[in-house]
Amino acid sequence: MKINKWWKITLVVIGIIVIGSVTFLFFHYNNAKSTINGEMNESVSSIDHSVGEKKVSNENPLSIVLMGVDETDSDQGRSDALMVLTLDPSDNRSQLVSIPRDTRTELIGEGSNAGNYDKINHAYAFGGTDMAVQTVENFLDHEMDYYIRMNIEGLSEMVDAIGGVTVKNDLEWKGKSGFHYNKGEISLDGPQTMGFVRMRSQDPNGDFGRTERQRKVIKAIIEKGSSVASVNKIGAIMDVLGNNMKTNLDFNTMQSLLLNYRSAQKNIDTYQVKGSGVKIDGIYYLEVNEKEVNKVQQMIDEYH
Repeated sequence: MKINKWWKITLVVIGIIVIGSVTFLFFHYNNAKSTINGEMNESVSSIDHSVGEKKVSNENPLSIVLMGVDETDSDQGRSDALMVLTLDPSDNRSQLVSIPRDTRTELIGEGSNAGNYDKINHAYAFGGTDMAVQTVENFLDHEMDYYIRMNIEGLSEMVDAIGGVTVKNDLEWKGKSGFHYNKGEISLDGPQTMGFVRMRSQDPNGDFGRTERQRKVIKAIIEKGSSVASVNKIGAIMDVLGNNMKTNLDFNTMQSLLLNYRSAQKNIDTYQVKGSGVKIDGIYYLEVNEKEVNKVQQMIDEYH
């Protein structure tokens, strides 16, 4: 009798846990769906959504433009960080290519200064997301399937939402906030992460060093955010994304990426477009020669 009683109590406890878990997931499912399809969703004419949907359905490789922008209510800002993430689920790999913001290239699309050569990060300032995407596509001679645009200030909130990130730091320095960035593996909260990705003046590699740190942080966020440990932080993560992120990915597509492209996160290769600094009319640019552009184009093609 006692044994039966304990079994009943055990089953009731398990039932409560299961019901609570389902309720938790259902609430966040609906919350996530409404946030992604509502606040975050923003289509662009330069990307044919049906093409991406077909690729996702067939689990084909995808290329996604990642833009980190500095913008306020009164200023659209520029794409301070610009990367292309390529996911290849069949070979369990992905690639993250940084395009330095000073890269000189032709601006493509509708908007002021279209057709002129300028810094690639000015494309967003002159023509918004559409011009930024088209300019990247023209530079790499490769069509993008999706884009994700994040206000750089939201990076701090995102890192805090997932409980911080751990990165390998190759350069020791003291930030403006007083935080000491030691060499080696370091753990960062949101504000410390902002100092980590923004610093340039103390880095002998200048903007190249900064974009390398940006890639490390993006990689750390992808790995931490997709882990099982982050499931109970979904609510906080969605709040941050809803306030700071725009994308043409809808909820169903994101679900498919999480379920079917998870293996692509196992091996993330990173690369930064290389070039030489030049001054034209007193303005600094990064000039990328044709050989380097072809190399990067082939790197992306190899993942497709």
